Amino acid sequence: MNILITGANRGIGAALLTAAQNRRDTAFGTTRDTAHDTLLPLDVRDPASCAALAERLRDTPIDLLVCNAGVYLEKGMPADALTDTQLWADTFATNVTGVYLTAMAFLQHLKRSTAPKLAIISSQMGSNTRAKGQSYIYRASKSAALNLGRNLAVDLKPQGVPVGIYHPGWVRTEMGSDAADINTDDSARGLLQRFDALSLDTSGCFEMWNGDAMPL
Repeated sequence: MNILITGANRGIGAALLTAAQNRRDTAFGTTRDTAHDTLLPLDVRDPASCAALAERLRDTPIDLLVCNAGVYLEKGMPADALTDTQLWADTFATNVTGVYLTAMAFLQHLKRSTAPKLAIISSQMGSNTRAKGQSYIYRASKSAALNLGRNLAVDLKPQGVPVGIYHPGWVRTEMGSDAADINTDDSARGLLQRFDALSLDTSGCFEMWNGDAMPL
């Protein structure tokens, strides 16, 4: 299986890349760091960067595209201090627009696969049902990513590309903190199992890393 994982330089993305490679998948990871030795350069916020990597991989069918790149720029900031509009713009550029740009750039690569799949890493913090206040920018961006994924699922289903949206769990990463519930390896293994189970019949699903359904 050919897998492309965005934001694979750290955290869940890095763990997904390692887990996929360990099970003998041909997995490619990306990073914004153009000087990285082993990862492919990709800035998901930049259409030109997306187009450049798509051209570089033009002859490679992609069986699974994982839109994992994400930021949590206001972490630790009080809810009444989020008046810097650039924080909003930068967060949405990566967490929402970046998903769209990546999906569109590699759609033709997915269509070259006999069993293509698109996976979007959102968060339980994007669930309207589980709204708990605070982290307004991040929550809004992950809710938008969920909405984008659900709509992509509708439009891509006739083209044979199922779309799944996933909460990776509260994971012990730089973003999730040391107080989180699970480690990156457990999250990655669970997510890969969810990706394996994704089909046109389940397209549009919003699931946890362990397979539990997430409320919208």
